[in-house]
Amino acid sequence: MTTTESAPAPVDEVVLEAVGLTKHFPVRRRLRDLLSRTPAVVHAVDDVSIALRRGRVTALVGESGSGKSTVARLLAQLYPRTGGDIRLHGASTRVRGGRRFRAYVRRVQLILQDPFASLNPVHTVRYHLTRSLRIHGNAGSGPEELERALADLLTRVSLTPPERYLDAFPHELSGGQRQRVAIARALGADPEVLLADEPVSMLDVSIRLGVLNLLQDLKDRLNLAVLYITHDIASARYFADETIVMYAGRMVEGGDSETVTQRPAHPYTRLLTDSAPDPERITGAGGVAPGRRDHGEPPSLIRPPAGCRFHPRCPHAMPRCAAELPPPIPVDDSPGHWAACWLFDPAGVAAGAEEVAR
Repeated sequence: MTTTESAPAPVDEVVLEAVGLTKHFPVRRRLRDLLSRTPAVVHAVDDVSIALRRGRVTALVGESGSGKSTVARLLAQLYPRTGGDIRLHGASTRVRGGRRFRAYVRRVQLILQDPFASLNPVHTVRYHLTRSLRIHGNAGSGPEELERALADLLTRVSLTPPERYLDAFPHELSGGQRQRVAIARALGADPEVLLADEPVSMLDVSIRLGVLNLLQDLKDRLNLAVLYITHDIASARYFADETIVMYAGRMVEGGDSETVTQRPAHPYTRLLTDSAPDPERITGAGGVAPGRRDHGEPPSLIRPPAGCRFHPRCPHAMPRCAAELPPPIPVDDSPGHWAACWLFDPAGVAAGAEEVAR
């Protein structure tokens, strides 16, 4: 089976890129809304731009409903996009089924959150992996080559000896083993990009680190570009080179993972890091650190607030935040670190202070 190990490519090369990616889902209209000229839509993703580079992991972090999984499905071209562009090696792509879609997914593979749901319970591991190899033309020319390819896939994901797992059904495996089979199935396409949609959130805490280490090893050995989607910002610091934070369908902060997780700039990212478990944090009787308070719920994505979507919950909101959408603004403490927040626009801060003073 051909692998990317035999064809080295430049590290940091942009393999897959999203530019201004937007997805709105139509809402079923009720009788009282039939006369409305503007159909209601869910603003699931708005103006998201991400570059996935060979040999690097990019984490997409945010709470449930922030649009992370929708971005993964858009990049996998399972959803048609409302706006924006998806570029594979710089070439704009829009595929919906057929040979072009098969050629695309051969290079861009999606790993889903729940391995028990993504594997057919009536088929064995052999069936799942063989189907992947044959669909993408990597099964070899005969039974012996197929067996070697199957053994190679299972060995790559540390399921050894391979013969122990090939004829097992999904229910006979542990959660971690099932996810490793799902990863092996994705590798059967010999991809350049892995889109990992919360790949460890359905696993026991004790085995999550092993799966993350496996993905890290595969990224290094096969020179893959990896998108790691998670709501756990602590794991993003451990696993990812770059972290992008999403809130209510929009990107609010980005930069290298160490900077974003250790010196968060956007108020929402600060709330995320504060909510991560920390054994050194002193808590009260209810388990909440002194000085912290509830900042409300995420907004409706059918009628999102004007300006910054976080401003109704933000403890630092200024009048400008409710009126103008902040662009990505560089943060001084680190190159490449940015936040979509008016707190980092000197002119905006001065104007807001004057308005409050009046």
